[in-house]
Amino acid sequence: MNRELIYHIKKDESILDFLKSEGYPRSILRGFKHSKDNVLLNGDAIFLNHHAKPGDILTVIIKEDASSENIIPSPLPISVLFEDEDIILLNKAADMPVHPSLGNYDNTLANALAFYYEKKNELFTFRCITRLDRDTTGVLLIAKNALSAAILSKDMVNRKIKRTYLAIAEGLLPQKEGCIDAPIARQETSVISRQVDFSLGERAITNYKVLHEKNIADKYYSLVQLNLETGRTHQIRVHLKYIGNPLPGDFLYNPTYDVIKRQALHSSSIEFFHPIKKEKLLIKAPLPYDMQFIL
Repeated sequence: MNRELIYHIKKDESILDFLKSEGYPRSILRGFKHSKDNVLLNGDAIFLNHHAKPGDILTVIIKEDASSENIIPSPLPISVLFEDEDIILLNKAADMPVHPSLGNYDNTLANALAFYYEKKNELFTFRCITRLDRDTTGVLLIAKNALSAAILSKDMVNRKIKRTYLAIAEGLLPQKEGCIDAPIARQETSVISRQVDFSLGERAITNYKVLHEKNIADKYYSLVQLNLETGRTHQIRVHLKYIGNPLPGDFLYNPTYDVIKRQALHSSSIEFFHPIKKEKLLIKAPLPYDMQFIL
């Protein structure tokens, strides 16, 4: 589905400069040079070097010509937290990969979204901005067109998108609030597992705050709020294990399943500026049922 954007010009400037100020990336601007009727000024097709004047109306059409290839629509349930013309935010369930991969061709969140938009008779290109492990639940941000994807991807790189996680950790943490600053690298014997490695690792910083503690069958568990300053693979899981408080149910780093059958990690909220409307959004996902034993 094409996305039509309308701007009311307020000063004398070239269309190219105006679109750059609105966050249009070079890839999209280059595409405008090779196609017709993407950019209209007062209803007429124009070149990007054309100058606009105050009071002019600029129309930009972001065209979507085809759906993602090799993503099979599958009738899987999804939970929509927020949706408009530019973005959709989902509350991802546990045991659901985000992207199709070897052995996961039709059971992923991408397959579920393909079916969701097929029912709405809309084209679908999967542009996932944030990432979650298969068994991590919670908020996931997806862009619905090339422009919103480009702007949000840049915001991710510049760390303008703030994500908050909730985790259940074994034991009592060393402090009620703290910062774990420990570099992470791949384990030599695994292509998946990570570990703290002060010689070869990349810097990783996790800020945490203990929200609640509970004794269950003579064993303490802590509900912890976490914010990441870096985005290393398995960062929360590796850092909490490093300080002696691993997540229960974590098949890689702590395969104990007394209280939960998957890693006790949830993406609870995301705060960011809407890529087109520039309004600040805060989207939350409630603590899932299988983690509520900590309350």
